[in-house]
Amino acid sequence: MKQRSMLAVVLVLALSGAAQAKDLFKKSEVEAALTAAYDNYKGLQEGKNADYIPALAKVDPKVFGIVLVTADGKVYTKGDVTTEVSIQSISKVFTMAKVIDESGTDSILNNQGVDATGQAFNSIVAIEQNRGAEMNAMVNPGAIAATSMVKGANYDEIWSKILGYYNDFAGRHLTVLDEVYQSEAASNQRNQAIGRLMYAYGKIKADPDRATDIYTRQCSVGVNAKDLAMMAATLANGGKNPVTGKQALKTENVPEVLAVMATAGLYDDSGKWLYKTGLPAKSGVGGGIIAVSPGKFGIAVISPPLDGAGNSVRAQKAIADISNALGGNPLAAQPLK
Repeated sequence: MKQRSMLAVVLVLALSGAAQAKDLFKKSEVEAALTAAYDNYKGLQEGKNADYIPALAKVDPKVFGIVLVTADGKVYTKGDVTTEVSIQSISKVFTMAKVIDESGTDSILNNQGVDATGQAFNSIVAIEQNRGAEMNAMVNPGAIAATSMVKGANYDEIWSKILGYYNDFAGRHLTVLDEVYQSEAASNQRNQAIGRLMYAYGKIKADPDRATDIYTRQCSVGVNAKDLAMMAATLANGGKNPVTGKQALKTENVPEVLAVMATAGLYDDSGKWLYKTGLPAKSGVGGGIIAVSPGKFGIAVISPPLDGAGNSVRAQKAIADISNALGGNPLAAQPLK
């Protein structure tokens, strides 16, 4: 009987291992999808670099890299996947996730809210309309408030926790692009005003200038397309980095993070993006976009030229095409037979 029991256990484990070993996608299909998107859009001339931050205007507009990382840890690349750009607003996702991990999902919901504002990402009018509430952590007022909510005794401890959290998602040690940080810090008077106004309405509890400066620093972290794709894939894999095996975000908190990305991740065009792709996503004015197909893959594209809403033109098109080719839309259910 013991031998039969042992054989049964071995069989179950073997079958389980075989199921886990089975690739989520055929390598040839993924490579073909990335190649087609890259070839289709590498010559696209639409959009222009962000120039309200001087350092961003200097980035080579020809940079174009695509990386897809599956939830089971397969990495596929095309184009320039080594050039670093500043993470910018994509950082908002991961700082919000840190706050949720530390203080629970209601912390974000009850402080700045999770609704789309219907206003520009740096709108002061949006703050005044609801006295700092009914925001979300993907727009600047909610994001600076989220940064202020990361627990720590002082600036250095808070910053160390934020950067360490980003490192867990990316699977490597990230650093700040100092030129970008200095450029932003010298030109972020509007964000300073936003921070102080959120402080006036009680959404930031401590020094608002410290929160704004840490927020500016987090936006200046350097990432390449592979870093961003790994961060997205960690979200796709229930908060666990699929390559390093590090549990970066508690699995039970992933749905709330993805929900805010879905509703407010691409600035004023978030609804259009969700309508077309169904993918939770986040863009940054540095030229990157990440998108998540839960349980399937994370994908990132870096291409600095932006459209009028502040989203990378090539990245939107490439991600949409690749996701469509691979069946990535989580809303596209097929009828039961």
